[in-house]
Amino acid sequence: MREQIIAALDVGTSKVCCFIARVREGESRPRVIGIGHQISNGIKSGTVVDMEETETSIRAAVDTAERMAGGSPIQDVYINISAGQPKSRIFSVEVDVAGHEISQLDIDHVLAVGQDILQDEDRFVIHSRPISFSIDGVAGAKRPLGMFGEKLGVEIHMSSVAISPLKNIQICLNRCHLNLKGVVLTPYASALAALVPDERELGSICIDMGGGLTSISAFRDNELVFGDIIQVGGNHVTRDIAQGLSVPEAKAEKLKIKYGNCLMDSVPVRDQIDIIQVGEDGQEHAMTIPRAMLTSIVSPRVEEILELVRDRIIETGLADMVGRRIVFTGGASQIAGLEELARKIFSVKTSPELRGDFYVRVGRPISVDGLADAAVGPVFSTCAGLLNYGSVMPDEVHAISVEKPRESVFSRFGGWMKTNF
Repeated sequence: MREQIIAALDVGTSKVCCFIARVREGESRPRVIGIGHQISNGIKSGTVVDMEETETSIRAAVDTAERMAGGSPIQDVYINISAGQPKSRIFSVEVDVAGHEISQLDIDHVLAVGQDILQDEDRFVIHSRPISFSIDGVAGAKRPLGMFGEKLGVEIHMSSVAISPLKNIQICLNRCHLNLKGVVLTPYASALAALVPDERELGSICIDMGGGLTSISAFRDNELVFGDIIQVGGNHVTRDIAQGLSVPEAKAEKLKIKYGNCLMDSVPVRDQIDIIQVGEDGQEHAMTIPRAMLTSIVSPRVEEILELVRDRIIETGLADMVGRRIVFTGGASQIAGLEELARKIFSVKTSPELRGDFYVRVGRPISVDGLADAAVGPVFSTCAGLLNYGSVMPDEVHAISVEKPRESVFSRFGGWMKTNF
């Protein structure tokens, strides 16, 4: 069987991760053959702040993955984007088809009208895909080609970002002799890896709690209908621990992962943990503290993040749109007690829009094969999702340049429509 090699690069605040995978013809499930990850330097809140350091981090991650995959250099990569103030919205377009049989020309006409709408925004359109079609105002048509009606409508979801941050990432890739094959909004990529097919079809919300950011995505009818970024993440919890306990951030991160808990009631009063504090003299001093002291630092910050997510869900009406199933992923989702705290936060009496029980679970990259034990955790969901994106969309995504964002995006969108209709 014919095979292709695809590469994904997760450029995050805490880490840069590269996955190289093999995909056989006729299969959409990639098998990972190379993994490399590196501490992220030069990235802050998903934005490049130092090109040289970012380039060094990318080179190190890619080189490690290439050696594991057999040594052949990769050229094209799919990347995620969290910077550029992502915007997500749904809009509807309707055209007159005069009662005749709906043809490809009619579908192209709908796309042209949609393109005119999107051109009003001086931003890079990352994703623009139809959610559903309507004929004479009746929604739910999956394949309108060949049907009859007076008016053809389409509901389209669009995600866009500012162009400058994406240009900076592209420059770093070019310096590493890599081509930008495709760009995927971070919450979209994470959901592709962490959600099972039924969750994407019936409706679910995926919350990726990363190092510097927390992203939200929502799926319905197997399509992304919402994507957003909140500027707070697991690193904020780590810094709170470092400041509250006077420990270095590296040790604070280990304390968070090993002993952190979101629920005060879950930690026995007598539990003690050993820490290394930095004293006023600048020297390190070993001491023992109650584990509840650590929990009293972790719990309020995680609760704050969850409340911000809850407020965004209320504001956008996602619960009514996609249902009450929430899947957490990302590195910070591994803090003990998160699922139970999330159920409490999302079902409080002060939020009538969200009143009722939520199904909450932690999601891991379940849609790729060949991951080593060290790479099956939620922290690698975004990179795995990029592989999923690249494996099912090779014909509609081409190497792009952010210098001409609208032309490249709509050529992909038009190619998708022609392929499927």
